[in-house]
Amino acid sequence: MTGLALDIGGTKLAAGLISPDGELLAEERSPTPTTGVWDAAATLLRAVADGHAITGVGIASAGPVNIEAGTVSPLNIPDWRDFPIVDAVRELFPGVPVRMAMDGTCTALGEYRFGAGRGTPDMLGMIVSTGVGGGVLLDGRPVGGRTGNAGHIGHVVVPGAEDIACACGGIGCLEAVASGPSSVRWANERGWTGSTGLELSESAQAGDAIALAALRRSGTAVGVAIASAAALLDLDLAVVGGGFAQSGPPMWESMRRAAAARAGLSFTRGLRIVPAELGGRATLIGAGALTLGDQPDPGFVQA
Repeated sequence: MTGLALDIGGTKLAAGLISPDGELLAEERSPTPTTGVWDAAATLLRAVADGHAITGVGIASAGPVNIEAGTVSPLNIPDWRDFPIVDAVRELFPGVPVRMAMDGTCTALGEYRFGAGRGTPDMLGMIVSTGVGGGVLLDGRPVGGRTGNAGHIGHVVVPGAEDIACACGGIGCLEAVASGPSSVRWANERGWTGSTGLELSESAQAGDAIALAALRRSGTAVGVAIASAAALLDLDLAVVGGGFAQSGPPMWESMRRAAAARAGLSFTRGLRIVPAELGGRATLIGAGALTLGDQPDPGFVQA
């Protein structure tokens, strides 16, 4: 049984072959283009699948998604609004089962099955990168919700951000505060001259006060959101991954401190926050896990 996985993000596209034990057998990546996104994704899928017997295709996409319709409208891919990704993949691989979930859900599933969430059935998986996403497992089962967007923690409102507009159309969202681009923008407004999340992290490591403040601000906002999710859903664990989440101690110390300060209920005090074990491949591996026959059906699209 070999699953084909597709991970659709705002900055990169990835396709991979996943074995039943979660091993990434092959992988191809490319930057997400501003136009022709499907053509680029199809090229990756063909390259990875070439010469292999595929038993299923799992799709992870930035949200919002529409599971019933099989469409996606990622906020950070303006070229796609209600794009029929499931039908497009079915056309590329006729007769092969296709399943789709939001990228955060796939991240959580990948970490639960093969990474830092093993043995913890009630958990939150988070991505802190170009955007902020998440997914939830309860009793070891991915939670999709009515449309497949359950766990979209990047768009909960966090204190202190009530006047900050988000790309989703809302105000005060976690993503508008804690993502890499949002943190860079905040630092730029205060005189820092870099342009990427990686540069921001490097400046913080070098002791730049503005960069340090930006990372602490991001980490605090993420910690507040995690504590809120734990209280709402009775979670044991939050696994946090994504490129910007690798920014180091200033972010992580602030994240854990903020969560602990707000986890006052007896059932939230044991909440653990740990780095993603699968790194940048958690979402891709989770998308592959959607194709495994032993995975309880979470109601995601299937051919």
